[in-house]
Amino acid sequence: MSVQPDAPALAGEIVRQVNDLSERSTSAMRKIRRDFSRRLRKAPAKEVVALAFALIGAPGVHRFIADELIVFHPTALGTLTENDIVRLAGALSTWDEVDCFALYLSGRAWRAGQVRDETIAEWTQATDRWWRRAALVSTVALNLKSQGGTGDPQRTLRICRLLVRDRDDMVVKAMSWALRALSVRDRAAVEAFLAEHQGQLASRVIREVENKLRTGLKNPSRALDRPRA
Repeated sequence: MSVQPDAPALAGEIVRQVNDLSERSTSAMRKIRRDFSRRLRKAPAKEVVALAFALIGAPGVHRFIADELIVFHPTALGTLTENDIVRLAGALSTWDEVDCFALYLSGRAWRAGQVRDETIAEWTQATDRWWRRAALVSTVALNLKSQGGTGDPQRTLRICRLLVRDRDDMVVKAMSWALRALSVRDRAAVEAFLAEHQGQLASRVIREVENKLRTGLKNPSRALDRPRA
């Protein structure tokens, strides 16, 4: 029997369950998401996407629930159009919202050809810092193995070049992450990029990426300072 969920009703159920939690930890909210993913495994992709739209911006519900409902459904992510992706961003206002959106949705959809290169490039020119960060974090999905990335230095470095002089702290941190993620896939490309843009990149980016290239860690000194059992 096919499952025909009522997206508004399911969204209301998820909101109630989240708001009834004694502690709204990530693990507790993810348990709710996993339960709904199991329930919706055989649901039509369009219904799961409709549910995600209904959850974006819902009171008390972190956006990762909506993003993961799409990602962990067998076919929902592959049905998204570029317009869907932009609409699913909602009102991005924190780094963790941006990172969920970019890693789970925009980066993966870009990798699959559902979002154009030019669209990601346009985000780098936005006045809103969160869209500029989203452009860089989207590249992480191209390269990070845990996100299904296999490496894409050409597209990654194009976006990095467009933001090489940006000094917004949230963008600088994302630049470092983008280059560190790529360094695992193409060390030589990252080394060449650092050499070419040494006088343009923020000092934090240079320090963290060089640390990664040299030691495999962003901040090796902090790792040494951790107490041992």
